[in-house]
Amino acid sequence: MPSHQALSAELHNSRFMKAVRREPVDTTPLWIMRQAGRYLPEYMAVRNKVTFMELCKTPELACEVTVTAQQVLGVDAAILFADLLPILEPMGIDLEYLKGEGPVIHNPLRQGKDVDRLQALQSMESVDYVFQAVRMIRSALPANIPLLGFAGAPFTLASYCIEGGGSKNYIHTKSMMYNDPGAWHELMTRLVDTVSLYLKAQIQAGCQAVQMFDSWAGCLSPSDYRRYVLPYTKRLIEAVITDAPVINFLTGNPALLPLQKEAGGSVMGLDWRIDLQDAWKIFGYDVAVQGNMDPVSLYADLPVLRQRAADVLNAAERRPGHIFNLGHGVMPDMNPNHVKALVEIVHELGAR
Repeated sequence: MPSHQALSAELHNSRFMKAVRREPVDTTPLWIMRQAGRYLPEYMAVRNKVTFMELCKTPELACEVTVTAQQVLGVDAAILFADLLPILEPMGIDLEYLKGEGPVIHNPLRQGKDVDRLQALQSMESVDYVFQAVRMIRSALPANIPLLGFAGAPFTLASYCIEGGGSKNYIHTKSMMYNDPGAWHELMTRLVDTVSLYLKAQIQAGCQAVQMFDSWAGCLSPSDYRRYVLPYTKRLIEAVITDAPVINFLTGNPALLPLQKEAGGSVMGLDWRIDLQDAWKIFGYDVAVQGNMDPVSLYADLPVLRQRAADVLNAAERRPGHIFNLGHGVMPDMNPNHVKALVEIVHELGAR
């Protein structure tokens, strides 16, 4: 496989891809985590007809909500409508999305011996609906709008498998890490092997870049991250980055930023818990940075929202390689007009 897929001229020269390569752009590009979501009436019109899993597994519908969100908002990249967890189903995880509760895993891996139930996937046939959606979305998007794929990072997926859902303290996850490092290594290895195939297949099907979400790694101390997570995340990124740029997004703990950089990636994704200027200093200026406005800023009155967006842009100091985003996803009860306003504000202020 050549290093990075050959892009059309329009995609290569798109605002987003130029920023990934840290080249000058006409204005700061942005996309928004969870840009296709419950806050958008266009999304709800589709979602009300099917369950969440049906939406994820029906390529035509996943395509519709992905493309519509990009069009309605005017963002500079589309992100595949999918979820972090369905890749775990064919590996042996019994997954259900409960109304009001989110994902629940009915057969969590609580002890070392349970890890044998989780099988690494040798082929991606069982999740082919994802790649069908990617091909449809790519052909439906404008020629200059990149499509981002994504997956959960190994630690975040491992935590879901072990905890059985969300967690405040990650007691089961950390207990396995500390008490049974052999089982932990086996679990993380199977996840890395599977997710690397999964992301490479998304790129092959038509994604221009991929984001790896380590949404839960913030619960770890730097020494635990270094010992139990870094080697696996690094191996995953190294396997994928030869095919397309990787956005390494880690949230919840700015003390992990030096290790996030060590794990690798073309773009470092930031949450809002650190000033963007300080974060970029820590990373060094040889990577692009994505972020990092607090998503709750979108509830602010528009003049305040404008100032908060300006603060992030000012922290980036017009350095090439900044992709504007929120520090996490849009909330479900957000006024869509505020999200549209943010896109206009960033494009206006970013061009000055």
